[in-house]
Amino acid sequence: MSILSRSCLLIILLIFVSGVSVQVNGETVTCNRPGPCFLRRLSCPSECPTVYPSDPQAKVCYVNCNSPICRAECRNRKPNCNGPGAACLDPRFIGGDGIVFYFHGKSNEHFSLVSDLNLQINARFIGLRPAGRPRDYTWIQALGLLFDSHAVSVEATKAMTWDDEVDHLKLSYEGKELLIPEGYPSLWKSPENDLKIERTSSKNSVLITVPEVAEISVNVVPVTKEDDRIHNYQIPSGDCFAHLEVQFRFYGLSSKIEGVLGRTYQEDFKNPAKPGVAMPVVGGEDKYRVTSLLSADCASCNFSPSGVLKQEDSPAMNYGTLDCTSGPNGGNGIVCRK
Repeated sequence: MSILSRSCLLIILLIFVSGVSVQVNGETVTCNRPGPCFLRRLSCPSECPTVYPSDPQAKVCYVNCNSPICRAECRNRKPNCNGPGAACLDPRFIGGDGIVFYFHGKSNEHFSLVSDLNLQINARFIGLRPAGRPRDYTWIQALGLLFDSHAVSVEATKAMTWDDEVDHLKLSYEGKELLIPEGYPSLWKSPENDLKIERTSSKNSVLITVPEVAEISVNVVPVTKEDDRIHNYQIPSGDCFAHLEVQFRFYGLSSKIEGVLGRTYQEDFKNPAKPGVAMPVVGGEDKYRVTSLLSADCASCNFSPSGVLKQEDSPAMNYGTLDCTSGPNGGNGIVCRK
């Protein structure tokens, strides 16, 4: 056999071995609840071969269990501020319909973002109003989550100056502070296994999961000097206005879904945000105001601690039509290792 032939054979063999190695080392995922992908084994892509990567910056393997296109894909675990279900900046929302809108609320008040029969998500707004401004500049400082009879909160703690090496997250469960060790991947589960909170970086980022109900990606950030300069916020010295970037994914909302963000998941929802406007602002402060971070007493709130979705109440829309890499929907998966 000539040297050239042997070289070609070696190259072919290396390509074959490399392909097998990716398939063997990668995980497979499958969906554990009825749907288009029920119990189908799907191989993770080589770009994201695992559901729990050792590198917090790496993308994770994910399958959208509601999508008719059954395939494992890659996604980020931190909020995608340009994807459906996001609430970032001052606050800029992207609805379940994919339309961008702004809801400013008021500083030091609380508003219902999502209110369904079995789920309530509120936000506390912080902000300031420079002289001559007709409204407050606002940011989301905290989230309050109610499901079943449980209460969870996640807050950005106040900071004079921003330091990436300091954890600015404060978590509570049932009214008691929850301490999750710094470092990735630190994980906490509730005694009933109906709540999971995991760090997606060593500090300032977590993923909150209520199985079969919702998934919330959270990241703490400051108002930067560049943002202050561009928008003329006039941020005072001694407070960098640490706030939350968040993105929500839901697993089957009812037709009664409400809230600043929640209503955009209604099947017949018509977004009041005017198309073509650079910053479409929507109102509704009186309709969505709640008295505290962990209350469900707004004029449009539907949550009940014993809330149970009835067949006629669900689903609000077909989540499978949305982009599963950054969309608001998702699916619980079982990890299968080869």
